[in-house]
Amino acid sequence: MTATAVPRDGAVRAVLDHAAPHGGRGVLLPDGGSGAGKSVLADDISAAWAEARGEALQVVRLDDVYPGWFGLAAASAAVTGTILRAADPGYRRWDWELQRPGRWVSIDPGRSILVEGCGSLTVASAPLAHVRIWLNLAEPVRKVRALARDVGYEPWWDTWAVQERRHWAENRPWELADLTVTP
Repeated sequence: MTATAVPRDGAVRAVLDHAAPHGGRGVLLPDGGSGAGKSVLADDISAAWAEARGEALQVVRLDDVYPGWFGLAAASAAVTGTILRAADPGYRRWDWELQRPGRWVSIDPGRSILVEGCGSLTVASAPLAHVRIWLNLAEPVRKVRALARDVGYEPWWDTWAVQERRHWAENRPWELADLTVTP
């Protein structure tokens, strides 16, 4: 699959246009490295989705699912294992403060959903999605943005980066994407 490259300022419109022919329940999967802008794009898409479709988009942030700093693969598996499954979808929220699993969060299987985070777009999840999005941003820029957002992240950057590279090697999400968002 060859993704269509779209600039960040045109990304929301491109996502809505790409989702339009699907009608019904939409499944959107934005992926990219830490600091690439997935959360901000998800917020922008959610607002535009509600306005265009008159429907609140369910937004799941894998930051709420990762079971700690070594949990990228586990949260990625949860996308198909529990979040997007047909019966009783949802996920176990991770309590970052207490460093343990938190409450179960149920998802309405009949409503459109966006699952954002590194690990959302995989070989297994891609066939379940209507819009697959890769956010492409250079690592030095991503690192500055991520560490400015969360100063507690700095000692974990390298640990997380190893997991990102493993996810990318196994899934090559940019090759699964319909849209590649560029700066």
